[in-house]
Amino acid sequence: MPTTKVKGIVLGGVNIKEKDKLVNLYTLERGRMAVSFKGVRGEKAKLKSAKELFCFGEYMLVENGASNIVTSCEIIDNFYNLSKDIEKYYEACAILDIVNKVALESNPILFIEIVKALKCLCYDKVAKYYVIDKFLLTYFKISGYYFLSNCCSSCGARLSKAYFNYDVGELVCPACKTQCCDNVSQSAFSALKILEQTEYDRLGSVKLGGQGEIQAFHILSKNFEWKTGYSILKLL
Repeated sequence: MPTTKVKGIVLGGVNIKEKDKLVNLYTLERGRMAVSFKGVRGEKAKLKSAKELFCFGEYMLVENGASNIVTSCEIIDNFYNLSKDIEKYYEACAILDIVNKVALESNPILFIEIVKALKCLCYDKVAKYYVIDKFLLTYFKISGYYFLSNCCSSCGARLSKAYFNYDVGELVCPACKTQCCDNVSQSAFSALKILEQTEYDRLGSVKLGGQGEIQAFHILSKNFEWKTGYSILKLL
């Protein structure tokens, strides 16, 4: 039977049969895949850690008809510390839920972004919403929906006050706003700009203050739902 090796991140899974598990894996090489772990729920199972949520590793797969069975895994990181902080855990779960819902094809930029986001949440002291806001900004950008302009997307006027138009996924001025628009406060706009321009390994040094990052998350999550039809997991 043919074998293949992929780098993947566990997005979640369901228990099947007596001791097996079916896992959604987002891989660098082949995008999202459903893979099977045989006997992995036994107490002495060798691949017990490799099936867990967030696990990032090199998975060896055997193709058996329509199924891909995991035969071995070299774990790169399991991001264990996420389980020790409930707020970071939920933020990381929300990021993987986004990937699980919309990422079907291989996308190396997105794959690297997922790893960076998980590392930042796991190992850095970073404020709530910063990581998921940055992740969503990158997701929209690589999907062709960049919107952080200083000018109205409809008339080109400079934005002294901005509204987010969910119909087009862009910022507009007061004269061009419609019923599908939400006000973007100055603090939210500043938060979006700062988070987009800051690398993950420097997010711990960012101090936004106010409610900008929270307002930014509400705008980004609503835009995600508007474009995909999927809602984002609620954060604590």
